[in-house]
Amino acid sequence: MPDVPGMPSAEELARLPRAELAALLAEAYQLIGRLQARVEQLERQAGKDSSTSSKPPSSDSPYKKKPRDRSLRERGKRRPGKQPGDPGTTMKLIDDPDERLEFSPAACRGCGAGLAGEPVLDQRRHQVTDIQPAPPPRVTEYVAQAKTCPCCGLVSEGVLPAHVRARASYGPEVHAQAANLVAGQHLPVSRAAVLLAQLGGITVSTGWMAGLRGKAAALIEASGFAGAVRDLLRQAPAVHVDETPARAAGGLRYVHLACTPYLALMHTGDRSAAAIDAGGVLPGYDGILVRDGYHGYWHLTGAAHAWCAAHLLRDLKALHDTEPGVQEWAAKMACLLLWARDTAAAARSAGHAALDAAFLDDLVTRYQAAAAEGASINLFRHNAAAREARALARRFQNYQDDILRFVTRPDLDIFTNNEAERTIRPVKVQQRSSGGCWRTIEGLADFAIVQSYLTTATRWGITKLDALRDLFRGHPWIPPGLQPAG
Repeated sequence: MPDVPGMPSAEELARLPRAELAALLAEAYQLIGRLQARVEQLERQAGKDSSTSSKPPSSDSPYKKKPRDRSLRERGKRRPGKQPGDPGTTMKLIDDPDERLEFSPAACRGCGAGLAGEPVLDQRRHQVTDIQPAPPPRVTEYVAQAKTCPCCGLVSEGVLPAHVRARASYGPEVHAQAANLVAGQHLPVSRAAVLLAQLGGITVSTGWMAGLRGKAAALIEASGFAGAVRDLLRQAPAVHVDETPARAAGGLRYVHLACTPYLALMHTGDRSAAAIDAGGVLPGYDGILVRDGYHGYWHLTGAAHAWCAAHLLRDLKALHDTEPGVQEWAAKMACLLLWARDTAAAARSAGHAALDAAFLDDLVTRYQAAAAEGASINLFRHNAAAREARALARRFQNYQDDILRFVTRPDLDIFTNNEAERTIRPVKVQQRSSGGCWRTIEGLADFAIVQSYLTTATRWGITKLDALRDLFRGHPWIPPGLQPAG
């Protein structure tokens, strides 16, 4: 047996007294146990991906083959591609093309006789739709004239439109198109400036482009948009909330979100309860709060909390994949949640506001039995999987009402918090295109309010470009209600 640096050799161990050797062996066994537990923990961490944790899909290794049952989504029955009976979206000919070019045969392809004076027997139309090069910018001169009153001699000057301020400036359309590139499409400012020059024929500096989001944020703040959305959210029967970290000014900040399918409002701060409340939506809110397991929301006792089941399903899958022969209760609980989800969705489609009492009793009984099984079979086991299983089983036992909230309100789609997670994702998109951070905290706050405006507008069927046009023309769009009429 080769000598290991720092460890006694075989000869040295043989000369040790029995008691000292036993103590050394016991210490070695304890170290081996700790190392085995650490290796098991690291292997479990390395084996997690977006299907078994809250890690984003972009973090999954492209070199690791994904198992067929990796996704928690049910496999669809339709084949990929165009479905039978679908009309498709083939381009159609228009009746009034901008230009018409006719191509007649000059000579017979058989004998070579000329056909210039012969009548047309038949014809086949083809049309090509293309983009014209960017036209030169249109410059409009606004002249403020002054006149002297013949009666009192006072000099009066004409009033220019609101968007005409500097002696030379860009108009509302340029502002809207440029803001759509940097704020609507999340392009870096330098690339946005190049693209605006190539497509719009307007050459602007990167500094001007970088200041656009701040201009838009100031106009949105002055319009009262945030206050209107805040008041509407407080009236909603259910509000989805989430938070995500963002690096700004060399430190870590958080973007907080409150949203519904038609409204979104973001603000920035740290991760404390005070920062969550600073958005003005949640303090005193008495509806249903759809959220993940972050403890920062527990102080909102006036709301009924609904725990995101997607997070729980990922935790159950990770546990079952680790010990499939032991953690069968995790599979039972996952199937139970999916069964309840489908039942609630069917009731919602049928227009029912409540589920059958017998179904709810059966669901609760089976739910409690699965959670109790998870706690009991792992009670006297001491590996990492068992510890995670006990914690997960306790979570199901302690937060039963929050986890099963979706079956008490089948009229609301609150099984998951995907609504908030999709809405807050642009924070990461913008962060990646901005070199991984925002230079200032004010810049992050500007991003939050502009993103709230654009997200809400698109959910009402208004394009980002049209919403920005309204904003820079002095008529910012504000949602008229919780959702579109009808």
